[in-house]
Amino acid sequence: MRVADRGGEGSDDEAPARRELEPSAEEMRRLVEAAMARIVPHVTSLAEQPAADVEHAAEVARELAAPMPREGRPLEELLEILFERAIPKSFNAAGPGYLAYIPGGGLFASAVADLIADAVNRYVGVWIAAPALAQLETNVVRFFAQLVGFGDGGGGILTSGGSLANLTALVTARRERLPEDFLAGTLYVSEETHHSVKKAALLAGFPAAALRTLPVDARFRLRVDALRDAVRADRSAGRLPFLVVANAGSTNTGAVDDLAAVAQVAREERLWLHVDAAYGGFFQLTKRGRVALEGIDRADSVVLDPHKSLFLPYGTGSLVVRDAEALRRAHAVAAEYLPPTQEARDRVDFCEISPELSRDFRGLRAWLPLMLYGTDAFARALDEKLDLALWATDELRRIPGIEIVAEPQLSLVAFRLAARGRASADADALNRRLVEQVNARRRVHLSGTSAGGRFVARVCVLSFRTHRDRVQQALEDIRAVAAALA
Repeated sequence: MRVADRGGEGSDDEAPARRELEPSAEEMRRLVEAAMARIVPHVTSLAEQPAADVEHAAEVARELAAPMPREGRPLEELLEILFERAIPKSFNAAGPGYLAYIPGGGLFASAVADLIADAVNRYVGVWIAAPALAQLETNVVRFFAQLVGFGDGGGGILTSGGSLANLTALVTARRERLPEDFLAGTLYVSEETHHSVKKAALLAGFPAAALRTLPVDARFRLRVDALRDAVRADRSAGRLPFLVVANAGSTNTGAVDDLAAVAQVAREERLWLHVDAAYGGFFQLTKRGRVALEGIDRADSVVLDPHKSLFLPYGTGSLVVRDAEALRRAHAVAAEYLPPTQEARDRVDFCEISPELSRDFRGLRAWLPLMLYGTDAFARALDEKLDLALWATDELRRIPGIEIVAEPQLSLVAFRLAARGRASADADALNRRLVEQVNARRRVHLSGTSAGGRFVARVCVLSFRTHRDRVQQALEDIRAVAAALA
């Protein structure tokens, strides 16, 4: 199917206007129906698809390299490229067997929301351009701020993900706590902190030496005594300690720092407390999550990734802050061509509180599923993931040779084959083979990392499509591979 050319109205002396980029109502329906004819079978078959398939993917990618087209091609031909060649050669991150890294999920309701948002194409960067739509996104952000315990003064933004959210938080903290000449500023992270924080520090203008990486305890949590000692030593040396990053579910091991204890040091030492809860933050919807994340309400800023534990599509992050005006002080810049910004607190100009001026209407992909399902549905799904992680850990203990390296503090467990008597490099190689051979079976996809100087395998149960049957398959494959390697 190609979109037909349609001439526009004109005088006898004028050539009809070409409207090739303006499909008719019927053509729009045909476009969507043709896409849905592919999308629905794809989504409904996710459980049967391989958990990952990148075999010969590089060859496929090379075959698809092409110059800019001068003429259009039939839609069915393009859908064939996508669904038969390109999409299958990837990690099946939306499927139930994806237990690697920090899974997303991609609620279908959010895809519908994106279709609506992209089709109406309204601009929400300034409030006056779409007041009601800006309000819907503001509702989402304020709900997130309330979820972590921030009061009426709290607020925030939706971002493309945790990396941009961490950068925005760091720049805000720098503006709030340091002078214009900020190069003596010093920030503190643990060995478990996500690499995007280091990148954010560099992008914000800090030298690499400004970042202090502190040790962790046996549960991979930031050692509070080491934080206190490092801050005092730096202050005595004439440095300007200004920020500490605490983890609320690290990518490596799922570690949750003692947030209340870190908050106490931050208060005593006048540090901005930033909590990276990109993975773990939405577990606040559950009773067990609130216990694990006790103290998060004492942060100055918190990163939450809805595309992780709220199951939304990739490209949906958020930053919430205790004092919404801090974002404005860090980001507001006037320009003659912009419409007047709003003074009333309930009228938010997102361009005034974030790095972005042009942006998509990403709030709808969060607003629609929240309103459609209600937060209790999300809480029940997250409770299921907590249960599955505990059950998987108990089952892993029963596999001969397996040791648990990081107990689940949320829904992630790290483990390895003990490989006693082997050299460290040999033991690491053995565990890499464990991950590779489990993944080669394609029912589940695991990832590995380094924890405590050793290579470990990880199971992160987070997709809303992952249930006990798939975790059971993971355990069957781990058990079989471990026995063969032993």
